[in-house]
Amino acid sequence: MKVGFVGLGIMGRPMALHLKAAGHEIFVPERKSLTPEIREAATVVADGAAVAKSAEVIILMVPDTPDVEAALFSKGGVAEGLSPGKLVIDMSSISPTATKDFAAKVNALGCDYLDAPVSGGEVGAKQATLTIMVGGSQAAFDRAMPLFQAMGKNITLVGESNGAGQTCKVANQIVVALTIEAVGEALVFASKAGADPAKVRQALMGGLATSRILELHGERMIKRTFNPGFRIALHQKDLNLALQSARELGVALPNTASTQQLFAAATAAGAGQLDHSALVRALEVMADHPVAGG
Repeated sequence: MKVGFVGLGIMGRPMALHLKAAGHEIFVPERKSLTPEIREAATVVADGAAVAKSAEVIILMVPDTPDVEAALFSKGGVAEGLSPGKLVIDMSSISPTATKDFAAKVNALGCDYLDAPVSGGEVGAKQATLTIMVGGSQAAFDRAMPLFQAMGKNITLVGESNGAGQTCKVANQIVVALTIEAVGEALVFASKAGADPAKVRQALMGGLATSRILELHGERMIKRTFNPGFRIALHQKDLNLALQSARELGVALPNTASTQQLFAAATAAGAGQLDHSALVRALEVMADHPVAGG
């Protein structure tokens, strides 16, 4: 397919390169930040409108709701280049409510829209093992499946209404954040009690407490390797979406709220651009004790 790709950051760059490797023709908007690898792999055009004119399917992978809105509807944005029959896929993690509005505007132009946020972080993007959670019609999902298969492994049409994918991603981010917090608490507790946190982690991975987060982020906490990954600032944004949606639904998310405050504390201490596993730093301050490494 001819695929436009807008948003070539930590995750978008390898995702676009996987599409190229799968045989698709890639179009990207001009940016100073484009790497030589992307310039070689893709056709570089002027802006989002030119991307949409060139491509059958346009993928967005940008940080937040305002970024998606700007990429779609600003001057020179994707919407200006759309024509009936094209497909827009937003793989960013944004507001489910705003997603429905964006989809309606794109549908009014005669185009299909899928919200397809992902989980798996930088590692999943590089390894093409992302989990992809999709909202939209079965027909659009089937059309996009070859693209999804080039970027991910666990691909689910969550619902045939736009916003379903984003709702699933918000739920995912609640689980991930609270599990990071639980792993951080456990390792701080164990370390302050005098146990070797690396041995504690090893033991826990053999029982019911095991998880990918204990495996990957527990190791980060012990080795102090907090280069992102998935930044605290972005996970903060996702939990804000969770709490905003919960208010709209009249649902209480007490532990999500407390974990968001820990992310806020870590950000206030200068850790907002570190990997979300660095949430443990806020717990370490309260315990006056690091998990490892002083």
